[in-house]
Amino acid sequence: MQLATEAESINYERKIIELSGHKTIPFDILVMATGTKAIRPDLPGSRRPGVFTLKNLEDAINIKAYLQEKKCRKALFIGAGFIAMEMSEALRGIGIQTTVFNIEQLPANRWDPELSKLILEELKTNGVDFVPGVETTAIESGKDSLLCAVTNQGRWEADLILFAIGVRPNVDLAKAMGLAIGKSGAVAVNHLQQTSMDNVYAVGDCCESYHRVSKRRINIPLGDIANKQGRVAGRNIGGQPLAFPGIVGAQSFRLFNLEVAATGIDEKEAIAANYNPVSALVWGNAIAGSLGQKKIGLKLVADKVSGKLLGAQAVGSAGAVGRINALSVALWAGLSIDEVGYLDLAYSPPYSGSWDIIHNAAQTLRRAM
Repeated sequence: MQLATEAESINYERKIIELSGHKTIPFDILVMATGTKAIRPDLPGSRRPGVFTLKNLEDAINIKAYLQEKKCRKALFIGAGFIAMEMSEALRGIGIQTTVFNIEQLPANRWDPELSKLILEELKTNGVDFVPGVETTAIESGKDSLLCAVTNQGRWEADLILFAIGVRPNVDLAKAMGLAIGKSGAVAVNHLQQTSMDNVYAVGDCCESYHRVSKRRINIPLGDIANKQGRVAGRNIGGQPLAFPGIVGAQSFRLFNLEVAATGIDEKEAIAANYNPVSALVWGNAIAGSLGQKKIGLKLVADKVSGKLLGAQAVGSAGAVGRINALSVALWAGLSIDEVGYLDLAYSPPYSGSWDIIHNAAQTLRRAM
């Protein structure tokens, strides 16, 4: 193992990796696991001290050290996806005034607008300012704070600015050595994690995954997927064949007292995959009504022609992740909305009513079909 060492180029014909420090290392079998790069827009001032992206442990350590060293009072996040939501909770927890900018009108745009409104409400309840429709054009020095974001909605000062606008596959080395890149922008692989070149594998965030619902190869950079693909590649390299069965796109995060989760595909993705989508969103209680109220919203998407479940989204104060996990299994198994509507779930009043919100949502959607 060689730590703090960068692979600068790969000569596939000679089977040599050129490393930093004018070193080389030969290989017989190569595994590409280069991950992703956090997107940092090329704006004036985007690399000033105090302007960060958050991709790895080193980034987190640097942010923590900066917060303590500069005694930061205000933080500004540009973007409103997973990282911004989770960092909002972390910084509000240590008393830092936090503002989130987003080009869209609501946070977490994978979720239905009605569910995203609940996410927005949770931000505001916990003192996070959310500013929609913002385009940042430059970052300058501040007057009362260390930094200032120049935007289409004026100048906003902060002591720390975090770009949280997503990541892209790190495929520079893969492209340079001639590996095939898929439509998603990630390294193309088969079910064995093999690339377009013999004895070269790719795993994790830098490569594609087969989506079992859309029937397409996509890139979803998540740690659980990377772990599974790594094991599959290792098995195949070691002579114990194993195929990676694909994904259904399950994701989740926590925001203060809110669970947020989704799986499968939404209406737009369904149309692109040649389905005829229909959806229903229902609101309910995560527990039996006799024990109180824990609000939860659940949206289901299905194919009108086949009746198959295509996707689900849930947001609530409890039970959202558990419901999405159950619906991920339903997607994996290819269940129809009729079947989902009568699933045998583990009923108990502390966890649901006798008719779970999954049943109610599926039956509501079935009537709409």
